[in-house]
Amino acid sequence: MCSLNPTSNHRHILIVDDEPLVRRSLSELLTLSGYAVTTAGNGKEAIDVLKNYHADIIITDIKMPQMDGVQLLKELKTTSPGTPVIMVTGYGSIDNAVEAMKHGAYDYITKPIVDDEIKIVIERLVKQRQLTEENIELKEQLSAAQRNSFYGIVGKTASMQRIYTLIEAITNTRATVLIHGESGTGKRLIAYAIHNCNELERGKPFVEVSCGALTETLLESELFGHVKGAFTGAIKDKIGRFELANGGTLFLDEIDAFSPALQVKLLRVLQEGEFERVGDNKTEKVDVRIIAASNQKLEELIAQGKFRKDLYYRLNIISIEVPPLKDRKEDIPLLVEDFIKKHKKHTNKKIDGICKEALSLLMDYHWPGNIRELENVIERAVILSKNPQIKSEDLPDCLNARKNSDILPDTASDSSMLKHALKSPEKNLILKALETSKGNRNEAAKILGINRTTLYKKMHGFGLLKNSNEKKG
Repeated sequence: MCSLNPTSNHRHILIVDDEPLVRRSLSELLTLSGYAVTTAGNGKEAIDVLKNYHADIIITDIKMPQMDGVQLLKELKTTSPGTPVIMVTGYGSIDNAVEAMKHGAYDYITKPIVDDEIKIVIERLVKQRQLTEENIELKEQLSAAQRNSFYGIVGKTASMQRIYTLIEAITNTRATVLIHGESGTGKRLIAYAIHNCNELERGKPFVEVSCGALTETLLESELFGHVKGAFTGAIKDKIGRFELANGGTLFLDEIDAFSPALQVKLLRVLQEGEFERVGDNKTEKVDVRIIAASNQKLEELIAQGKFRKDLYYRLNIISIEVPPLKDRKEDIPLLVEDFIKKHKKHTNKKIDGICKEALSLLMDYHWPGNIRELENVIERAVILSKNPQIKSEDLPDCLNARKNSDILPDTASDSSMLKHALKSPEKNLILKALETSKGNRNEAAKILGINRTTLYKKMHGFGLLKNSNEKKG
C-alpha cells in the first residue's frame, strides 16, 4: 500500500521500503520537516505510484522483494532520469550501494537510519536543485553570449563555455568536484574559479596541495597535521591543510597519488567531516569543500586496484573534463594576448602583440605541454624580443623547425633529429630556471609552473642529474 500526504506544497519525496515500520518512521520525520511524502513497499509498487505521482526525491532500500533498489534505480534512469535517488543499505551491503552510485544514485545512507543524517542529505540535495532551477534562466542567457574569460580562465571555445556554465550551475552549493585533464590544461585555475564564483565561499580559504610532489608520510602530515613527537622530525604540533581550509575549499591536485591508507582517511572526511592528526587520538571536525584533480584515468586505476571505487563516486559528484590545448586552438590568440600582458609587466618590455607569422606558428603547433607550455613560450619570447611585436625568431626552435619542415628529408634519421630539436627548448628552459633559482629545485619548479617531482623526472630524462650540483630545496 502507498500513503500520501497531499497537504504540503513543498518538495515531494517517495519512500520505498518493504519494512512498514521504516516507512512509517521516515514518513513522520519528513512530513514534520515540511515535505510531501508518499510510500511504497517495493520497487514494482513504486513504479506504479510514479505513473500518477511526481516525486522530487526517491529514497529506496536496496534489499526488497519483487524488485530491489538497484533494479528500481535502473528502471528510473530510463523513465525518470532527472529524479535523484538516495539508497538505504545495511553495513554488510555497502558494495551494493557503491555499485548503485555507479549507476547514478545521488548518495547512500546506512541502517540504522539516523534522523539528522537523512535530513542533512535531503536538505543538501534540495538546496542544490533549488539553486540550479533558479539559475536556469541565467544560464540560458549566458549560453547565448560568448565569453572570452571567466574568473581568470581565458577561452571562448564551446568547450570552455560549457565549463563556465557548469561552474555557474553549482554556484552557492558545496558539491564535491572532480576535474580531469592533461597536465598543464589549467585545472588549478578552474578550481579557483569554482571557489571564487561561489558566494558561500568567496573570501574564505582556498588551500591547495600538490599531492604527487609529496611522499605518503609527508602528504598525510600535510593534509591532517600532526602532534609533537608523532614521528622523527615532528618537533612541534602542526595544523594540516584540512583545518586551514575549514569553511572554504581544499584543492587536491594529482589525487591519484593517494595511497590506499590515505584514500580511506579522505573518504572518512568526505563522509563524516572527521579525522585525527597524525599521532593524536583526538577527533577534529571540519567543514571543507573538496575539489580534486587528476591527469590520470581513475577508472583504469580502479580496475587495477589502485583507487577505491567508493572514494571515486564520492569525489565524482560534479565532473569537469578540461580539453587539451590542441582541441581548443581558437583560444590561442586570446591566451597569447593575456600572457603578453602578464609578462611584459614583469619585464618592463613595451610589447604590443605578436605578428601574424609568429601567431601562425603557434596555431600550427600541437602543444603537448598545453597552456603551461604556451605560457613558457610567450614568457621566453617577451624576454628575448627586441621589437614592439613578438616575431617568429623570438619563438623556440621547435616551432620554427615546423615552418621549415618542408625542406627536410623524410627519413628516420631526420625524424630523430626533429624529436631532439623539439626537446631542446624544454631542456634550455629547465637550465635557465635552475640558473635563476641558483640550483634550488623547488624554486625552479615554481618558475616553470610544474611540481618538483615532474622537474626531477625531466632532469633525469635530459641527463641533468648525473653531474648535478643543484640544491634539492
